[in-house]
Amino acid sequence: MALDEPKDTDDVIKVDGYTYVVDKDFIEKAQPVKVDFSEYGFKLTSSLAFDAKCGSCSTTGSCCD
Repeated sequence: MALDEPKDTDDVIKVDGYTYVVDKDFIEKAQPVKVDFSEYGFKLTSSLAFDAKCGSCSTTGSCCD
């Protein structure tokens, strides 16, 4: 999750005063997506299952691309 400006390939979703910019292809594969806030920050959950050996998929070029 990061700050970003919407592109043509994104959906813009507004919920409870927050605006989310999500890639259309990603949201189609990951639905449902849930965003929670805790004392440690935002927590994202989705229908995607990642291989345990994969680790973090937050960087370009990771094994999850």
